[in-house]
Amino acid sequence: MREKIGLLVLVWFVLCGLCFCRFVVEKNSLRVTSPESLKDVYECAIGNFGIPQYGGTMVGTVIYPKANQQACNDFDEVDISFKSKPGGRPTFLLVDRGECFFTRKAWNAQKAGAAAVLVADDKVEPLITMDTPEEEDSQADYLQKITIPSALISKALGDNIKKALTNTEMVNINLDWREALPHPDERVEYEFWTNSNDECGPKCESQIEFVKSFRGAAQILEQKGYTQFTPHYITWYCPEAFTLSKQCKSQCINRGRYCAPDPEQDFNKGYDGKDVVIQNLRQACLFKVANDSGKPWIWWDYVTDFAIRCPMKEKKYTKECADQVIQSLGLDPKEIDKCIGDPDADVDNTVLRAEQYAQIGRGSRGDVTILPTLVINNRQYRGKLDKGAVLKAICAGFQETTEPAACLSEDIQTNECLENNGGCWQDKAANITACRDTFRGRVCECPIVEGVKFVGDGYSHCEATGALRCEINNGGCWNKTQDGRTYSACIDNHSKGCKCPQGFNGDGVNSCEDINECKDKLACQCPDCKCKNTWGSYECSCKGNQLYMHEHDTCISKQVSTKVSWSFIWVIILGLAAAGLGGYAVYKYRIRRYMDSEIRAIMAQYMPLDNQEDVANHVSHGDI
Repeated sequence: MREKIGLLVLVWFVLCGLCFCRFVVEKNSLRVTSPESLKDVYECAIGNFGIPQYGGTMVGTVIYPKANQQACNDFDEVDISFKSKPGGRPTFLLVDRGECFFTRKAWNAQKAGAAAVLVADDKVEPLITMDTPEEEDSQADYLQKITIPSALISKALGDNIKKALTNTEMVNINLDWREALPHPDERVEYEFWTNSNDECGPKCESQIEFVKSFRGAAQILEQKGYTQFTPHYITWYCPEAFTLSKQCKSQCINRGRYCAPDPEQDFNKGYDGKDVVIQNLRQACLFKVANDSGKPWIWWDYVTDFAIRCPMKEKKYTKECADQVIQSLGLDPKEIDKCIGDPDADVDNTVLRAEQYAQIGRGSRGDVTILPTLVINNRQYRGKLDKGAVLKAICAGFQETTEPAACLSEDIQTNECLENNGGCWQDKAANITACRDTFRGRVCECPIVEGVKFVGDGYSHCEATGALRCEINNGGCWNKTQDGRTYSACIDNHSKGCKCPQGFNGDGVNSCEDINECKDKLACQCPDCKCKNTWGSYECSCKGNQLYMHEHDTCISKQVSTKVSWSFIWVIILGLAAAGLGGYAVYKYRIRRYMDSEIRAIMAQYMPLDNQEDVANHVSHGDI
């Protein structure tokens, strides 16, 4: 009876995750380029294994095998190979749905040399996502070895391709993932829906290996502000009728509000689902605390170290082990415990309640029902959890020309500017090019070099503009040095354009030709003048003992010039002498008059002057 109840609860957990879900099938486009009867763009569903070429395209020729058409067996058994010949296009193998897992078809196609696999649906229905099987035996090792992309196509398209191939028509297809992920701006926002459980088979092992390998790249992208990462964890609730049952109590916390399936799917041994929920909550709280401190990338260190130091197999999947890891990273376990709260309390946990809310799909993103799931720019990633594949998908989420350097490495994409400069404008002399490598290809865009902006179409023409333009390859204008002189058609005080300097004639860009002022009679036209043309200028001289005056374009005698000069000097000397004598005479006259007046004033104080009237100098007496 107990086992039946446990099984019922386990089934309920699964149904809670599937009922009322809005699952979105992630798609890419498929363009048939030949034959003419099939030319069009079709939708296909991206398989959740292998490595889709996010941000790129792949061109190939379709082959439908004569035997093993469901690709459930090795093609070696029927002696068939799909390896493309030198100079030929890659092979896209078309196979039928049914009889075996999608991943088995892709693996057999890859081993036979196919570059991609197209699975034709066997019934008329909306496209579905081809997922990996829940295998746990050793045979599942091949899942992580699948590297070719896969796509599910409709039955109608599959039938039409088969018909064309039967009529010996070549079917060429372009698989296009460039718009499979949104790329709105210079920052990518992505989520990783994961689980701390390390006993769930190949999927758990693959997600742990992914976290370990991707940690370094994720932390660099986060620290430099290129990405915003958020981890998430899926939980379910226990049906109210079973809340007090032993099964719900062992799988859930907070009175059945947040539950996880038993790691071993055995209620009588090992760890319980409740332990998984608490460790998931601890990881979510650690991210919250680290994010509040401005270091959200610590989450990657914790999850990696916890997986190494605290595995379930060694019975270390405990709070004590987790606290040791937290302390080693410089965080306070008490802050984490405060966030976790009391798992036995009959209350909501704010962190897990937010996780359940985030699990519901919004906009273009469907509900998260598959673990692990990567969501990039609100679109679910499909494919292998591989460092290179995921980094490529994240790089596809950047707006073109805003990708970080990590996205432009040879391991991630091909630099199209290396061959024929990508068909863009370039100035080889100045080593300047309009070709700009991007993750999706290349753009021809006139550059900005050392503060100088180039303008033009980027393909055939780019021209330097602004005040400093002459510093960069002479502004793209003509310049030449000859006979110790350098002339340039670039004018610093002009924002653009080229103009040949005085003495030259031409377009100013490709050439400026010297003007022969003598031959064209533009200078030295006086009767006695002799004209000699020089590069960029001219020289004028006079016949005999004459001097050339450039301002008047005339010749004058050197002797006349000397006489006139000496006469002018004598006039100046005589004039100065006359002025000096005149000044001296005035000076003497004024001094003499001044002295005479002073002497007369002094003498008047002591004796009467000749012109004064006589004054009686006696006193009259009165009568006695």
